[in-house]
Amino acid sequence: MFTKTLNININIPKRRTQLYNTLIRPTVTYTSETWVLKENMINKLMIFERRSMRKIFGPTRTDDGYWRIKTNQEINKILKGQNIIGFIKKQRLNWLGHVERMTEDNNVQKIKRWKPMSKRPIGRPKTLWEDDVLEGIKSMNVRNWKKVVQNRDSWKKLLSKPEPYTGCSTS
Repeated sequence: MFTKTLNININIPKRRTQLYNTLIRPTVTYTSETWVLKENMINKLMIFERRSMRKIFGPTRTDDGYWRIKTNQEINKILKGQNIIGFIKKQRLNWLGHVERMTEDNNVQKIKRWKPMSKRPIGRPKTLWEDDVLEGIKSMNVRNWKKVVQNRDSWKKLLSKPEPYTGCSTS
C-alpha cells in the first residue's frame, strides 16, 4: 500500500504540468498566432506563467524547516525550458506556414497583401505581424524559408526542434 502512494506522489508534478500545458496555456494563448509580441506583453505573460506554476506546485520546504516560494530557475526546470513565449512563437510559425501554403485567391492571402490607402499616423510605425515572425525565422537561421514552408513535413520537422525560437530569458 505504501508503494502505491509513493508512485502516485511521484506522478503528481508530471500530471500538474500536463494540466497546465493542456488547459491553462492554450486558454491564455488563444489566437496568439496573430499577436505581435511586444516587450511588455512578454513580461506580463512570463509573470503570469511563473505565478500560475507557483500556485500549482505550492511552496518548497527548506532544510531548516521554513517554507519558501519556488524560484524562477526551479519553475524553468519544471517546465523544462518550454515557456509560454516559446509556445506562442511556435504557434505563430505554424500559422505562417499554413498561410504561406494557401492559394493566392484565398481571403487570408488577400488580407495579408492588402495595403491601406489612408495616410499613416505621425511617429514610428507599429511593428507588423509578418516582420515580427520573420525575425523569429532569422533567429532560427533558416535560409530560403519560403521553399521550406511549401513542404509541410519539412516545416513541421524544422519547428519540432527543441525550442529554437525562445528568444526570451526566463530568469
